Amino acid sequence: MDKVNTDPRFSSRAPLLMVRSSILRPSIRRPFWRCRSLVPCALVLITLLSPATHLHAQDARPTPTQVKAAYLFNFGKFVRRQTEGTAPSDSFGICVLGKDPFGTVLDSTVAGEHIGGKHVTVGKLSRVQEASDCSVLYISPSEEGRLGPILASAQRLSLLTVSDIPHFAERGGIIGLVAQQNKIRFEVNRTVAEQSNLVLSSELLKIATRVIDKPIPVSQP
Repeated sequence: MDKVNTDPRFSSRAPLLMVRSSILRPSIRRPFWRCRSLVPCALVLITLLSPATHLHAQDARPTPTQVKAAYLFNFGKFVRRQTEGTAPSDSFGICVLGKDPFGTVLDSTVAGEHIGGKHVTVGKLSRVQEASDCSVLYISPSEEGRLGPILASAQRLSLLTVSDIPHFAERGGIIGLVAQQNKIRFEVNRTVAEQSNLVLSSELLKIATRVIDKPIPVSQP
């Protein structure tokens, strides 16, 4: 029996394999969640959606918390505001509202990083009224009881809202993190993004497991 040549240099899929290896190889300086342009970012998000067996054999399997932190960082690269809001010009704030499930993971994920030329910062909030300096707002499940007023305020501030609260995108959030087949995926409510004066990249919409086009009535705070 002929021996099968597994050298990727001789495979028709070599370019794809080389791209994946450049992202996943443990020896690279940047962790798997970091990327410098939109197309590699899309590949990173696809990697996060893929089974853990797609990672290099020597890589440690990322925890769900690490994956969610990586999502929060990379989502910021797939969205732009139609008009300038209240976020400061020199920083890109990723904020956590309510009980913080990340600990130091989110801080280490964004340390030294930039989005759109802005230094990425992490904020921990107890009230949505404190979110004026944020661009991405993760809403903790601890805030589910007051979700309506929070989303109404976030929409007026043009914030990209993200959460793993059940049915988040259906309830007026923009990106809902969902668990499917032991993987963390995400759903997108495109209409709410538009109501928030946000434009989502087509690359992000292609990767989402579900795109919702349904307007959500804005609640009063």
